Amino acid sequence: MFYRILFIMGISFLLIGQIILSKGNAFVYSLEPIDFAHWSLLVGVVLLIPQVISFPKKPFSYIGIPLTIIGITCIIGMCVIDFIFWSFTNDQLRDDFTNHITQVPSIWKTFMTIGPSSKVFNLGLLTLSLNYWKTEKLGVGILILATLILWHVIPTPHRLIFGYSFTLIAFGIILFGKDIKTMLKHRV
Repeated sequence: MFYRILFIMGISFLLIGQIILSKGNAFVYSLEPIDFAHWSLLVGVVLLIPQVISFPKKPFSYIGIPLTIIGITCIIGMCVIDFIFWSFTNDQLRDDFTNHITQVPSIWKTFMTIGPSSKVFNLGLLTLSLNYWKTEKLGVGILILATLILWHVIPTPHRLIFGYSFTLIAFGIILFGKDIKTMLKHRV
C-alpha cells in the first residue's frame, strides 16, 4: 500500500512540475530559491521507483519495468541539466551552455531529446498498466488516452498537463480500484 501511495504522490509531483513549466522559461528561471519545476519532476520520478520495481512479476512487467526505469533515468538526467540552465544568471550563459552541450550527443540526445519526450517513460507505464487489463479496464483505457496525448497522437493544448492529469487518474483507478470498490460495498 505504501509504495502505491508513493507512486500516486510521484505522479502528482510530475503534474505539479508540468503545471509550473507551462508558465514558460522566463517564469521558471525567475523561481527562487530553487527551480521548483524541475525539483518537482525529480522528486516525482524518484517516488515512482519503489512501486515500479514492485509491479507483479508478469510478462508485461518484464518489458514495462526496464522501460520505465530507463525513462526515469532520462528524466533525472534532464532535470540535472535543467538545474544547470536555471543556475545561469543570464541568457548569454545559457546560450553558451546550449551550444556546448548540443555538441555532445550522448548527453543531449539521451537527456534532452529522449528524456523529456515521454515516449520511453510513458510506454513503460502503459506496458505496466496492461498487467491490470482484466480487472481495471477503465484505468488502462484512461492511461491509453493519456499516452496518446503525451505522444502528440491526440493534439491538445497543454498536452503535458492533460496527459499527466489523466495518468494520475488512471493509476488511481488501477492501483486503488479494488480498495475503492471494497469500501463502497461496505458502505452500502
